[in-house]
Amino acid sequence: MTSADNVSERQSGERADTRVRVGVVPEQGQPLGGEDTGRLAASPRQPLVFRNDYARLDPPPLGEWTPTLLVSVVIPAHGQPEKLAMVLASLAAQSYPAHLMEVVVVDDGSPVPLALPEVRPEHTRLITSDPGGWGSAHAVNTGVADSSGQVVLRLDADMLVYREHVESQMRWHHVVDYAVVMGHKMFVDFDPSAMTPEHVRDEVAAGRAEALFDLEGADPHWVERFIDRHDRLRSAHHEAFKVFVGATGSLHRSLFDAAGGLDPAMILGGDSEFGHRVAQRGAFFVPDLETSSWHLGRSQMQEKRDAGTRYRKPYVANRVPDFHLRRKQPERQWEVPLVDVVLDAADHTLEEIDATASALLSGTTPDLRLWMVGPWGALDEERRSPLEEDVLDLRLAHETFRGDPRVRFVESEPSTDPRVPYRLYLEAGAEPYPRALAEMVHACDTQAVGLLCAPMPGALTAEEGMLRLERTAAFARARHLDPEVTGRDLDRLVEEVHGIHWMPATDLVLATDDEEARLESPAAARQEEADPQDVALLQGELEQVRARADRMRRRAERAERKLRWFTPGLVRRALRRMVR
Repeated sequence: MTSADNVSERQSGERADTRVRVGVVPEQGQPLGGEDTGRLAASPRQPLVFRNDYARLDPPPLGEWTPTLLVSVVIPAHGQPEKLAMVLASLAAQSYPAHLMEVVVVDDGSPVPLALPEVRPEHTRLITSDPGGWGSAHAVNTGVADSSGQVVLRLDADMLVYREHVESQMRWHHVVDYAVVMGHKMFVDFDPSAMTPEHVRDEVAAGRAEALFDLEGADPHWVERFIDRHDRLRSAHHEAFKVFVGATGSLHRSLFDAAGGLDPAMILGGDSEFGHRVAQRGAFFVPDLETSSWHLGRSQMQEKRDAGTRYRKPYVANRVPDFHLRRKQPERQWEVPLVDVVLDAADHTLEEIDATASALLSGTTPDLRLWMVGPWGALDEERRSPLEEDVLDLRLAHETFRGDPRVRFVESEPSTDPRVPYRLYLEAGAEPYPRALAEMVHACDTQAVGLLCAPMPGALTAEEGMLRLERTAAFARARHLDPEVTGRDLDRLVEEVHGIHWMPATDLVLATDDEEARLESPAAARQEEADPQDVALLQGELEQVRARADRMRRRAERAERKLRWFTPGLVRRALRRMVR
């Protein structure tokens, strides 16, 4: 029994009782989606996956269902025809129906043009990469564009797969259309003279693929440790995409297209970057462990790890904010920022805008992009009274920040950049502490939530003031599950798919009217020492300010209690979770 079989046995014995049984064809062999095989089973909403916990989904057992979706297996290849022959031979013996599987081999500029071997799946064709690019990512994009399946399964040209490899992954895609499924693999040394394509096909067809190589001499992939450490990714939350680095994986074409395909500029490390963009579209990741494959030869990262890491680092870091090597340079700014900040600057003074924007831009998280929303079109160059015009504060704010490349001036809220993990909403006036943005992101990650809400001091309603940090991936999943949902209903759905966390904004910002905090700030401490008469006056003022601060704190506490009370279902859901 292989290691994949052992994991499969453990998994099948530990599945939750609350799982939803979907994906099994009704009696008399009726297709899942009725006559339209390109659609999922009709329901008010697809099965909901909370964070990356796919345990409640229950794909049908291997061999006990009737598939309906067409899968396109796309194989980028560069030379090494002897390995490609073994890969195609294993695909020719798959348990997935031949009429629902097409194979597209993309010759990525091989020194000697490739040719299809005799032993291959029924629907196999060979094409060449589109002109204007090269590399695996470019070849995959070419193959996907030339294919027609509802599901795309990317397979490297050195991956000899077990008999159920395609079927096992496809079960998940018949259940939901926002899953990314990763196949299991083991690395082995390969001698092309040790076996023939005919032998490989026959052994795979007979269910003996695991006997083609010595399991004891095989090397597992490093991602297996990450998968095991996170309960087979079910507790990996927002980090699950990091293990999408293998040579076998599948997803719905609609998800592939929504993410924009692979980045051709990523000659190495493209899987990680693509995994990030797919996760940002609301996908969850499933390690399929009920079957396996043989990687013919050692990987580049196994043989040239240091050189490979050195090459990948700048490319991945510029595009993936959650890349671990990027976090070692927190003072840097990158192509894709960590946070998009949407600042409401309309109807605010220069001082209010400056206090908020300057605090954010000079904080400990410079990796941000600041969108200032206001009627900037009103700033014309006609003759005016420079000190008395109606839009004087806007003009001064524009001049103050137009030189910072991180600041954008927009008339309305910008559309969401799906690459950026977080979006913060706030109004001008409050002054965030230097670590406020870092603290909010940290809280969002440690709580693994999709939305963080922090009521501002003194706000009686949510409309009066709220720091609101949204996780892009959580909102993308919610909108995918219900494209019509908006407003508070959207927030409730985000709570269902990722959770919501509340924290007081007093831990994050220095409110503009918090005079006590201002008196105790480092800036106040640097002022010249007052004379004795001034000290007495200041002491009297300080007592008044402290009394006012106490009233404001009590008002803030009442506001938070009211906010929680008037948020439908929030207390009830919180109590229910405590009972659990």
